[in-house]
Amino acid sequence: MSPYQFTLLFLAALAVSTALRVWLDLRHLRHVVARREQVPADFFGRIELVDHRKAADYTAAKVRIGLIEIVIDTLVLLALTLGGALALIDRSLDAWLGSGYLHGLALFACVALIGFVIGLPASLYRTFRIEVRFGFNKLTWPLWLADLAKGAALTVLIGAPLLLAVLWLMDVMGRNWWLYVWLVWLGFNLLILFLYPTVIAPLFNKFTPLDDASLKARIEALLARCGFASSGLFVMDGSKRSGHGNAYFTGFGRAKRIVFFDTLLEKLAPEEIEAVLAHELGHFHHRHVIKRIVLSGALSLAFLWLLGQLIDQPWFFAGLGVASGNTAMGLLLFSMVLPVFLFPLAPLTSALSRRHEYEADAYAARQTAAADLIAALVKLYRDNAATLTPDPLHSLFHDSHPPASQRIARLHHA
Repeated sequence: MSPYQFTLLFLAALAVSTALRVWLDLRHLRHVVARREQVPADFFGRIELVDHRKAADYTAAKVRIGLIEIVIDTLVLLALTLGGALALIDRSLDAWLGSGYLHGLALFACVALIGFVIGLPASLYRTFRIEVRFGFNKLTWPLWLADLAKGAALTVLIGAPLLLAVLWLMDVMGRNWWLYVWLVWLGFNLLILFLYPTVIAPLFNKFTPLDDASLKARIEALLARCGFASSGLFVMDGSKRSGHGNAYFTGFGRAKRIVFFDTLLEKLAPEEIEAVLAHELGHFHHRHVIKRIVLSGALSLAFLWLLGQLIDQPWFFAGLGVASGNTAMGLLLFSMVLPVFLFPLAPLTSALSRRHEYEADAYAARQTAAADLIAALVKLYRDNAATLTPDPLHSLFHDSHPPASQRIARLHHA
């Protein structure tokens, strides 16, 4: 393939991906706004019109800022690649730092910093305007700055050594470097699964043991029925950042923890909390976490192999606006352009995720009352201002969970 041909292929993929994303968002926006004034029949008596309107307006606000971000992201990608910005940064770093590993780390850092600065206005608008307007944001500026500092520190302390190891392996392991990088990447992700509950998450939130004796007894009885062993039941102070509620289990092996947002415990009845947890345990019962790890591992291996075939091809670099490439540049370009080619395939991963959600719902309906899970879902949709009327096609591409009406319809027949 010639550089010119690859440039045309990249531009065509970018045009299709961007146009598809914009078209889907506009469909979603029109679909939700058009149904703003009528609660769906399945939710009559459960969701008030004022709450339905709030969900529609909240969704519309997020879609509008998202449309702006799509355009900006596309322009930035073009500027960095075919616009020559990446090549300019690379030459400048080469003159300043030489061509060693520090050059590669600095290249990634520069691109990450550019992306952060350009994306900052939309992020702040979403957090301090949209979330505030709809009554969800509890984040203060000092806490936002603290989160930013902690996130940056973790990126440097964890991300930099990992990137350095990857670049070193790419340089010294010959043509099969991608296999060694994959093994390191896989090991790193498994290590994070172990460390996240007890080392990383507590840096951002406070976790306290669940002290409601009756609720704890109810949950422990559910865990015994489901054969699930955890290292504890914890309540997370999610309310210090947001009014949204959730529950999840995290970790791997003996490090598994069950975590409830304090906002969730405030809004749901004990039997509804039990049903929500039963849904999460359904993922454990069906080994969804393991299946997702296996799938992620297989895909990452395939992508690294593909990069291994591309990184020695001059047309790959020249076709993306870089006259001559290096290891770090090849990895960076690949990570930037791969999503452009993959977005049209998003419904495949969404379909798998939705299947898992249905399986977890069915499991919860067997372990608890389906009516309790339905009641909990209705409250969560209402309190989180989640739209009940998503555009079906947009949902196929973007939503990992089935629409509310479909989930509840299945639960009625569980």
